[in-house]
Amino acid sequence: MEIYQLRAYVTVAKIGHLTRAAEVLHLTQPAVTGQIKALEEELGIALFDRRPGRITLTRAGERLLPEAEKVLTAAGALQGHARELQGEVSGTLVIGTVGDPDSLRLGSLLGALVAALPLLEIKTRMGVAEDLREAVATSALQASFYIGPNIPRDVLGLALQTIQFRVAAPFSFSQRVLHAGWREIAEMPWIGAPDKSHAQTLLRDLFSRQGLLPNRVLESDDASAPLSLVRAGLGLALLREDVAVKAAERNEIIVWPHTRVTALLSFIYPKTAEHDPAIIAALSVLRGIWGLAAR
Repeated sequence: MEIYQLRAYVTVAKIGHLTRAAEVLHLTQPAVTGQIKALEEELGIALFDRRPGRITLTRAGERLLPEAEKVLTAAGALQGHARELQGEVSGTLVIGTVGDPDSLRLGSLLGALVAALPLLEIKTRMGVAEDLREAVATSALQASFYIGPNIPRDVLGLALQTIQFRVAAPFSFSQRVLHAGWREIAEMPWIGAPDKSHAQTLLRDLFSRQGLLPNRVLESDDASAPLSLVRAGLGLALLREDVAVKAAERNEIIVWPHTRVTALLSFIYPKTAEHDPAIIAALSVLRGIWGLAAR
């Protein structure tokens, strides 16, 4: 049973009217009715006697009402105590970041953590994916955003979003790119990234599956640079699909239509930190920000 079902049961019992109870709960009448029905099915008894124009408690509903009120009171006390304890969490939380802060929804995460854990000092450290993973796995770093094919086995993590990448080329390469196969694409000049970055890992894996190596002529450690460099005609690069498609629509670049690279954005933390209060708070905030169901 769920707390919201008990709350609907107690509210309707006290008010004695479905419509008014729904208004108090800020729900629709069918939603309240559905919650009560689900609770009755789980308990195996009828809590209310429903007749045209009125709803009253059954004898079983009357006897269980005090118990339901006790549960709601205890749940409220638990939530209140948890909020008090949040204010006592102190120390330092260092979070690694990769790529664009906006795409990580970093501001929303930090804002919520500052509000929930006012005594906790929070720091961010930008890095490349595999260096950050190694730091988290060895507990040298408490948590980090990570982009890769999946959540690494040597850490724990929360999957946030699937990200698609596309092969982007200068617009002047249009005729060559649109008619090119894998070998021709690999031989064209490529803009790479540092070896342990997610961009380079994804690029290397993409071509290794074809038994090829991309012709890397330039390396940039600035995550925001590849689009500008492709646009300037310096070579091909892997770009986030949303970025690549918008640029292609403006005829600034061309997208090779024959492949799409899938990666996972996740929030990783050491296996030893599963019960750390700051990590638990961060995971709770992230689930809310990204619209993920609690586990």
